[in-house]
Amino acid sequence: MTSLTSESTESVESADLAAYCLMLGDDALIMSHRLQEWCARAPEIEEEVALANIALDLLGQARLLLTMAGEAEGAGRDEDRLAFFREAAEFRNVRFTETTGDFAVAMTGLLVFATWRLAVFGGLTRSRDAGLAAVAKKAVKELAYHRDHAAQWVVRLGDGTDVSHRRAQLAWDSILAGAAELLHAHPVELRMAAAGIGVDPATARPELEQVLAQVAAAATLRHRQLPEPPRGGTGRYGEHSAAMPALLGELQSVARAHPEATW
Repeated sequence: MTSLTSESTESVESADLAAYCLMLGDDALIMSHRLQEWCARAPEIEEEVALANIALDLLGQARLLLTMAGEAEGAGRDEDRLAFFREAAEFRNVRFTETTGDFAVAMTGLLVFATWRLAVFGGLTRSRDAGLAAVAKKAVKELAYHRDHAAQWVVRLGDGTDVSHRRAQLAWDSILAGAAELLHAHPVELRMAAAGIGVDPATARPELEQVLAQVAAAATLRHRQLPEPPRGGTGRYGEHSAAMPALLGELQSVARAHPEATW
């Protein structure tokens, strides 16, 4: 595979570039896995296909970013090694992506995640790193669809029956309670942003707040602005939810059972 890293980042520490790509790649990998769990469980056959395609989009993003992380790290770990042979504490995805629940929770979570990631990747299209910019330019088209697809479902559930509205409100309140983590800036993210390579996730707040307010109004859901992000203790530091070990146990099971296999 042609190297995805760029000569324009020579002044940036390789460790920071590797860590940054790992964060973005892990976000996509774990969110993709959670969406894959809806195959054969979604309320409509067409929706199973749609969610499978969204999961594949995110998996594609994860593969590119984990490959970049491995190249920047220089330790010989490829995308498969990073995805399947790390322990939970070594993952750097936001805890938000580990959330699980009913279909309303899944759609609200996808709406928040895709809106936030779209804002971040919009900034990454202007990255000084050619590899990151290329990944972002492709990803923003996918993420815009992911956001709009999830928004349609949130409106459909919120402005539907009394039962669907009640469950949509519960999902909205639950998901937004943990969404501020997305806006926390890890020191690596701040250094990458200062170098013109990455994006400070806190800059996604205005777009995220605007979209959520619009969707909440259309879905007749009660909405409050997001709280301030936590100061630390997030998935970016390897601190994950109790669900993470089981999630990885399923995601990594085949690769670990057959570690010498070629996929």
